Amino acid sequence: MTLKDSLVEKKFVITSEVQPPIDEQPKEIIKKLELVRGRLDGLTVPELEIEGVVADTIKTCKLLKENRFDAIYETTTREKNRLQIQKDLLNAYKAGVENLLVFTDDYRITGDSLQEMMFFHVDSGKLSSVLDHLREGHTVDGKDLPFRPEFTFGSGIESRWGKSVPELEMKEMEEMTKIGTGYFLTTPVFDVGVFEKFMKQVNTFGVPVIAEVMILRTAGMAHFLNRHLKSGLVPDWIIRKLAKAPDRQRASIEVFVDIVSSLKDLCHGIHIITMGAEDKLRYYLDAAKLKRL
Repeated sequence: MTLKDSLVEKKFVITSEVQPPIDEQPKEIIKKLELVRGRLDGLTVPELEIEGVVADTIKTCKLLKENRFDAIYETTTREKNRLQIQKDLLNAYKAGVENLLVFTDDYRITGDSLQEMMFFHVDSGKLSSVLDHLREGHTVDGKDLPFRPEFTFGSGIESRWGKSVPELEMKEMEEMTKIGTGYFLTTPVFDVGVFEKFMKQVNTFGVPVIAEVMILRTAGMAHFLNRHLKSGLVPDWIIRKLAKAPDRQRASIEVFVDIVSSLKDLCHGIHIITMGAEDKLRYYLDAAKLKRL
């Protein structure tokens, strides 16, 4: 079943992500993912550049498709003009990619200012212009295309506001709804109580919301997120549990299950950030009773 099918049929969506290889053989990625084939509705592949080396995201998406995984091409709009966005989307479509996840740029929030909040959001006008032209079968400069690309695409939202969602974010979500976003993907959820308040306010848009869930294996990872991503992002109870546990993997799985179990009645799916634990993902899926084969 594809991501689009799961969204249309209103199933609880489960996606994860994989980094495009730079110093790793592509076949090694597939080898790890074979353990969860058939248990994920999609795998996101972000654009990646490390020390000037740019990974081939589209090629990785194509590899996933060839190995029976529904690929999701994650791209950005902030530093790209319409022609560059169009070029990337056409390349993705030619590679067989049918899903997009779009952000302005690096969507990880590091503060509370309006500027940082806006940094998270998609440039909806730019994206809408490109998508509209492609759907009509021509480029932004008027050249006819031999096909009409259609994508199921998601866009990011900031869920940590609880019930005090800024008006700017609400308007942005409305704009993304108007241009046809298939789902909203939240920033990482650890405090389910805050997330529940958020969902009660934004559910009126009628667009599926997929919550991002991180696999935390150690207290050190949690401290790193609080220090470099967002202060207070990971609650103290999680850090204490991971720090005191004699069996770290068991504690990590229990934290994951606790969060996911609480989210099942609040949103339409989860996006799992493995944090380097791709080879252990099946254990987390088993424990949370997610898409058993």
